Amino acid sequence: MFETIQRAREGLAMSRDRAVRDAIQEALQRMTALSEGVSESRASGATRRFVLRAFIQTLFKVNVENLEHLPHGAAVLASNHLNHIDPFLLLSQIPPSPYYYIFGDARTLYNKWWKRKILNFAGGVIPVERRWKEEMAVLEGAKAGREDLHDLAQAIEQDVPTGNSIQVLRQINTTIQTIFAQNNGILLFAEGRLGKNEGKLDLPLRQGAVIYALKAGVPIAPVGLIGTKNLYLGKELTIRFGEPLCFPQSNRPTREEVSTALEALEHALIALLPQNYEEPEGVKLFRHFLNQMLC
Repeated sequence: MFETIQRAREGLAMSRDRAVRDAIQEALQRMTALSEGVSESRASGATRRFVLRAFIQTLFKVNVENLEHLPHGAAVLASNHLNHIDPFLLLSQIPPSPYYYIFGDARTLYNKWWKRKILNFAGGVIPVERRWKEEMAVLEGAKAGREDLHDLAQAIEQDVPTGNSIQVLRQINTTIQTIFAQNNGILLFAEGRLGKNEGKLDLPLRQGAVIYALKAGVPIAPVGLIGTKNLYLGKELTIRFGEPLCFPQSNRPTREEVSTALEALEHALIALLPQNYEEPEGVKLFRHFLNQMLC
C-alpha cells in the first residue's frame, strides 16, 4: 500500500502543478479547435517520425513485422502497453500518413518540462484526464474506514479531475470523429494502463478502441509490442502488426456489438504476443535510466 500511496501523492502533485495544468488546457483547446474545423498547428507526420526514429534507434534495435497490414486510411491503432516509451516507439516506425494522434493519460504526457516542450511543438495529442488506479485505491480505502487516507482522499476528490463529465466525453468523441473524417487515425492502448508482464495482456480490455471504431466504421489495427517492459541500451524491440479487424458501422453500438468486437481484439492481440517470452541475459546498460526517463 505504501507504493500506492506514494504514486497517488505524485499524481495529486501533478494535478496541482500549474505548468502541467496549463499544458493540458492548451492541448484540450487544440482539440476543440480541431473539432470545430480549425487546422491544428503541429509538426508534420514526416518530421515527427524523423525525430522520433533518430531518438529511438540511437538507443535500441527495432524490428517491425507485417507493417503492410496497417490500413492506409482512417483507423484505430490498438496496442498492448508495457512502457511509457510505447507511443513514441510506434510513431517512430509507422508511415507519416495517415497521421496518428496519440490518445493518452494527460498527466503522464505532460508531467515533465521537456515532454511538454516536445509535445507542444509536435501536437497530435488527445489528452485524457482520468484518475489513476492508485488514486482510486486511496479513495476506496478512505471510504472503507482508513483514517490515515482521509486527507489524501479528500485532496484527490477536490483537485484530480475524473474526466467523466458528459461534456468532456462528447468533446473527445467529436474530436475523434473529426480525425477520422480527415482520413487520419488514433493510437491508443487497449488495456488502458501499463501491463505487468511481457506476453500477457492486462485484462479486461477497455471498450474505447472498439466503440470509436464501431461508431465511425473504421478498422482496428491490432499491434503487439514486445520487449519494452524492461529497457536497456541496445535492446531488441519488436513491433508486430496484425491483420485489421473490420466491423459494420453502428452509430449506437449495442452491448453485444461491443462485446463481439472487444473479444475479437483481445484474441488478435494475444496472437501477436510471444507465448513464452524470455528476457535476454547479459549486461543491461542504463537500465534504470531508460525505464524511468518517460515516467
